[in-house]
Amino acid sequence: MSHGMRTDTHTHHLDERGDWRDTASRYALLPLRVFLGVTFVYAGLDKLTNSAFMQASGAGSIGDTMRSVRDSSAIPALVDLALKSPTGFGYAIALGELAVGLGTLVGLLTRVAALGGAAISLSLWLTVSWATEPYYYGNDLIYLMAWLPLVLAGAPFLSVDAMLRARRRGGSLSGPGPSWAR
Repeated sequence: MSHGMRTDTHTHHLDERGDWRDTASRYALLPLRVFLGVTFVYAGLDKLTNSAFMQASGAGSIGDTMRSVRDSSAIPALVDLALKSPTGFGYAIALGELAVGLGTLVGLLTRVAALGGAAISLSLWLTVSWATEPYYYGNDLIYLMAWLPLVLAGAPFLSVDAMLRARRRGGSLSGPGPSWAR
């Protein structure tokens, strides 16, 4: 009987290309991508289906919201621009959120979608949630930071981008499963 140190501690492989840590690293951004995609699709649909929001004035309208934050925003000129056509601005934000969310979920032009999400979050942080104190209570800054890893990395796995990249490279990459999933 030997009482030495175990040398067979290597973890069971989840696939033939590496251990569970490799797999976890490969798919680390997937939960963030799903969360941001679902959240932005929901936010866009919520705005598009809320008739009070898409009004120039009135309780819950985009116009009243923008007027209420104008003086406390970091860039009042941006709010003034939105107030020239509050309904148009409301539709632009809602459709932008919807496009960003769908692009992120399916992984189509993911870096562009993430850049759009970061731009929306930045504009909302500098206007609507700028006066929130302490600053970390404002969710738009957190969303802005959450978009940055997707701007940098895109969606290298389980995405239309990955499928198109594999097709451009001439087909399947080595290993089990479809090439777009690697």
